[in-house]
Amino acid sequence: MQYVPDESLGIVVVAAGRGERAGSPADGPKQYRRIGGAPVLCHTLATFRRFAPASPIVVVIHRDDTMLFEAALDALEHRRGIAHVFGGQTRQQSVLNGLDALAASDALRHVMIHDAVRPFIDAETLQRVGCALASGAPAVLPAVAVADTLKRGTADGLVEDTVSRTGLYAAQTPQSFDFAAILDAHHKAATAGRHDFTDDCAIAEWAGLPVRLVEGSPDNVKLTLAKDLAMADERLSRTALPDVRTGNGYDVHQLVEGDGVTLCGVFIPHDQKLSGHSDADVALHALTDALLATCGAGDIGDHFPPSDLQWKGAASRIFLEHAARIVRDAGGTIMNADVSLIAEAPKVGPHRQAMRAKLSEILDITIDRCSVKATTNEKIGFVGRGEGIAAIATATVVYAG
Repeated sequence: MQYVPDESLGIVVVAAGRGERAGSPADGPKQYRRIGGAPVLCHTLATFRRFAPASPIVVVIHRDDTMLFEAALDALEHRRGIAHVFGGQTRQQSVLNGLDALAASDALRHVMIHDAVRPFIDAETLQRVGCALASGAPAVLPAVAVADTLKRGTADGLVEDTVSRTGLYAAQTPQSFDFAAILDAHHKAATAGRHDFTDDCAIAEWAGLPVRLVEGSPDNVKLTLAKDLAMADERLSRTALPDVRTGNGYDVHQLVEGDGVTLCGVFIPHDQKLSGHSDADVALHALTDALLATCGAGDIGDHFPPSDLQWKGAASRIFLEHAARIVRDAGGTIMNADVSLIAEAPKVGPHRQAMRAKLSEILDITIDRCSVKATTNEKIGFVGRGEGIAAIATATVVYAG
């Protein structure tokens, strides 16, 4: 059975705690500390948004954390359908506030309630929980069987006895429920003055709802101490894929009567020249497009339209420098630039090193990251007939996470 969440599933993410055990208060609440380059809360929300793209999500936050919360949302790729409410004096009250916020939706049938500081919840666990909900269970608890031997201690620090671990489980989240049933149970607990429940399944048990156990995950840990955050950051930094992007560019210019061509910023005497609005450096034009492609910034014509007279006869290095600035402003580091020139004449080989040096200078990268190659078109087509020169360029850029 495959569980497919939709708008009938609501999600409450509890993020109103202060996290006093997570280190210096000056570093902020632990749900906003950065692991793997983003706030803990951001990782948690991203997982739920991938799992349930149509489900409404309510994040319960502390009144003092609005700016931190908005900054965390800014780091999310998909934030549509995520709202927030303020928490109460206890976790129990905070959850009730989140449930009340979801209650406005008539479509809601189920709800998942999750700790913001469990960022490693995985899709497989969410599937198991969802399938149990879909089968009719009014309350579902992901849990892992206790593996350690348990001891009961005395007030003076001695072991009183050994507790059997048979049938014992460590509770995790998201604890998930029939929405109407858990909302009613929470309200009844509040009316009865019961504010001592440590989790939502305890309220369900008190209200007489049967709670179904499903397999949790050993990775679904709650980040509590500073060392937990450090280990989480190390884990994410070790497994995160680098944001490496490759862009391609192609350009061609016609050869006409003249005294030389400019390729990769180097003038080569010749009995023809390249026709174009600028200096017609076909190589730099192609490389400009390649760089712009790595951050979706359009092409050279968008930034330097041929109809604009100010670019008539302009040096094409202006275009390439502009593209490099756009890339760097977007957080990119240019790693490699490769240009292939297709021409019958003039000969590129004698000027290759000067061209590489010019690319190195313009892009401010080392010359070993600049490649220039040339080939003929074997007398085929417009290039083979000496009517023009073409260039293909590839740029590799690494973007910051």
